Amino acid sequence: MVKSNKINSTKSQLLTTASVITDLKESSDELFRKMTSEVLFCGKRMLVIKHAGEEYQLRLTNQNKLILTK
Repeated sequence: MVKSNKINSTKSQLLTTASVITDLKESSDELFRKMTSEVLFCGKRMLVIKHAGEEYQLRLTNQNKLILTK
């Protein structure tokens, strides 16, 4: 049962990612990209962004807010 849930979760993430890619292709002339936080976090609560040689942490709080720290 656990394996089945993991497979379904992976399929769901792939479909969401495919949807985002489609949206990006449709708006490739824009100066920005849109993507959901679910795609960015991939089920995790934190991600690291490297920018200009520095690392930043983007965290998802228990209140479902985003916090960016250096």
